[in-house]
Amino acid sequence: MSVPIPAPTLIRDGARVRILDQTALPHHRVTLALDSLDAVAHAIRSMQVRGAPLIGATAACGVALALQTAADDATLEHALTEIGATRPTAVNLHWALARMARVLRPLPPAERLAAAEREADAIITEDIATNAAIGQHGLALIADIAAKRHGPVRVMTHCNAGWLATLGHGTALSPVYAAQAAGIDVEVWVSETRPRNQGLLTAWELRESGVAHRLIADNAAGLLMMRGEVDLVITGADRVAANGDTANKVGTYLKALAAADNGVPFYIAAPVSTIDFACPNGAAIPIEDRDGEEVRVLHGRDAIGATAQLRIAPADTATGNPAFDVTPAARITGIITEHGVMAPHALATLAP
Repeated sequence: MSVPIPAPTLIRDGARVRILDQTALPHHRVTLALDSLDAVAHAIRSMQVRGAPLIGATAACGVALALQTAADDATLEHALTEIGATRPTAVNLHWALARMARVLRPLPPAERLAAAEREADAIITEDIATNAAIGQHGLALIADIAAKRHGPVRVMTHCNAGWLATLGHGTALSPVYAAQAAGIDVEVWVSETRPRNQGLLTAWELRESGVAHRLIADNAAGLLMMRGEVDLVITGADRVAANGDTANKVGTYLKALAAADNGVPFYIAAPVSTIDFACPNGAAIPIEDRDGEEVRVLHGRDAIGATAQLRIAPADTATGNPAFDVTPAARITGIITEHGVMAPHALATLAP
């Protein structure tokens, strides 16, 4: 038995791609129809689609959309370049574009559109299967803890790496959904993940899926681990270097440090497509710096339920807004892939 996905994140619908607009969540469920290369690039750049696997699939669909008007070399290269410039850190974006390029460049223009659509569909189908496999491998970790303690297994996560970030049940949250389906009592500590507050999306999807959870301020994570209220941490990843160093949403590294200090197992859940075997270590991972307004301005609902913005710092306040940080392999207990739970130093065995 598997847990149904309440809201598909992406549907390729002929001449359009339908996405769930994640900038509207958790207050509104809005579906957008993307019908051009520019629309896809904007959706990725503005984080209407989030999560490394979903970004990769959306990028592949964007290439197919671009080829609907023309499929010559110039159009193909423009599409690959335009989408490739949207987000620097998530390796699945560039992995998907490289995969599309390998398939499409050797073909005559007349054959490219159909091939692009087939390849985009294949990426979507494969991600669903990959999510399921990650879920089963992570389930074994949760089941082992459940057998040793009374009460729910308490999983902490950071950012959003569930079905909102993928085409299936997610990466970091897939083991949670697998545990739910297996009848294991599980509860999730959800950190808010400032400044974009992707933790609110995690709380929203867990509520939609009927999983017990509690939303916490990011800075509460260390205390909870110190008090023995966390059994394991599982996060997703935007890029894993060849040596196992892992980039994920900023704040992940702090959780890894707290986990190490308190003997809490810390796992990364990511498909092999997120491993950048050409990147030797975390120092070589590009870190995206985003606009300071994300730090200075909060978005939410006002007292009457209308969407509103709240400025918490003057517009001229200097900011730093790195979107990701890097957790060293030495702080990672294991990496849950579709092939099993791997020690970070063993990732080379998965290289193509």
